[in-house]
Amino acid sequence: MSLYRNAIWFLNGLHQYTRKGYETAFKDFVPRDLEVSIVGRTFMITGANSGIGRATAMAIAKKGGIVHMVCRNKDKAEEAKVDIVSESGNMEVYIHIVDMSEIRKVWEFAEAFKKQYPSLNVLINNAGCMMHKREVNAEGLEMNFATNTMGMYILTQSLIPLLQKSRDPRVITVSSGGMLVQKLRVDDLQSEKGYFDGVMVYAQNKRQQVVLTQQWATANPVIHFSAMHPGWVDTPAVSTSMPQFHQMMGERLRSVEQGADTVLWLASSRAATRTHSGQFFEDRTPVPAHLPLAWTNSSAEEIQSFMTQLETLAKDIQQQTNVELNSPSRHQFV
Repeated sequence: MSLYRNAIWFLNGLHQYTRKGYETAFKDFVPRDLEVSIVGRTFMITGANSGIGRATAMAIAKKGGIVHMVCRNKDKAEEAKVDIVSESGNMEVYIHIVDMSEIRKVWEFAEAFKKQYPSLNVLINNAGCMMHKREVNAEGLEMNFATNTMGMYILTQSLIPLLQKSRDPRVITVSSGGMLVQKLRVDDLQSEKGYFDGVMVYAQNKRQQVVLTQQWATANPVIHFSAMHPGWVDTPAVSTSMPQFHQMMGERLRSVEQGADTVLWLASSRAATRTHSGQFFEDRTPVPAHLPLAWTNSSAEEIQSFMTQLETLAKDIQQQTNVELNSPSRHQFV
């Protein structure tokens, strides 16, 4: 089955996820969708100093949005901010240094942000990592899971109250089409069993993100949630984490601006909020979150187990740090 999933996914990718796939989809885009004012609206973008995150921050700044860049590396963040401010002319660009793999720090940041800022209109979960050797962080969490899933979960969950009281709130998560080859593994969320394959662990994390998006959408009808696949994009992360793939695809990879297009569309257009909350998008279009005949759907019991495990991990860390997490009761995730 895994061979079937991988083969179908790659063949679909050659047709849809490449630069040519974007150019084909672009013909059906509605230009006026992005002809909207976002002046005064506040956007938080994780992983905003490079790749898709930086391209998104730049596009939002150019349109007059207030940008909060959440970055791990202070020097790279400041360099990116200088470029964004210089090119956009927008001075309302702010840096927050947070490592998304350090869950306690993510909590502390979110709690402090809620106290300092009166509103947050859009949260864009973009930061991610792909480590090919199993390592754990200071809290004992596997690093890919900590960054891609747990950090994103904590940040979003903590900021939901602020989003709920803001105008037209949205949460966009930059997932990956790679999640299509993975079924949610509720018995091994942190990849402790069997051979550790960094690419497949990343894909599993991205499946986790899509499931989270669906569950949040059900529990929080005031907020518009979405996950998206940016396509195969020429980013520093891809060249570093998947050098052979990067070299093989070469000029067929999308530009970072093309990869960021659907993020910007979901974050700013009125058309995006006319779609159902909780969906998975590709090139401004909702697409199935499962490949045909791939048997990657999860039962209600499996999804409940997943959400319960995340809540338990969150509470354990909360007890260690005495930081209060604004978490709904368990039944709200059913």
